[in-house]
Amino acid sequence: MSLEVRGVLWSQLGGAIDMLENAIRACPPTLWGDRTREPEYWYIVYHTLFFLDYTLADSHEGFMPPEPYNLDELDPAGVLPARVYSQEEMLIYLEHCRHKCRLTLRALTPERAAAPSGSVRPGWTQLELRLSDLRHVQHHTAQLNLLLRQSVDSAPRWVSRAGTELAAV
Repeated sequence: MSLEVRGVLWSQLGGAIDMLENAIRACPPTLWGDRTREPEYWYIVYHTLFFLDYTLADSHEGFMPPEPYNLDELDPAGVLPARVYSQEEMLIYLEHCRHKCRLTLRALTPERAAAPSGSVRPGWTQLELRLSDLRHVQHHTAQLNLLLRQSVDSAPRWVSRAGTELAAV
């Protein structure tokens, strides 16, 4: 995979991550921690980040998200975390995922891009999984922006490209 193609993938996936960050920062505390809403705003953020982290893992055997998170998100019963994760915790997790995404895309050779995605999406390639990551982050970010519009009649603007280059530290 050429450096140019990897840069384009980062430009768009990084832009989606930037939009997610903006949605986290734009959320007022009253909406963030409102446990009476379904879906819960904070939980959509957590779900999005957890699965981005999970799909970016080199192997799903032994995958563990960073503290304070666990593997409950993989429970087929749909177990919610025991508490509301704070905006600050989610911003830290977002930075973890942004860094992991950059590393993954930097290592995306033509051979790796064509390789099977593994157990997450059997039959998919790594490249298809990265495009799915983009769609998943953008889907839930749009959902968050809709909730913001419905609650406070405001939402962050569109981000056309990542705010940083793929090669940036």
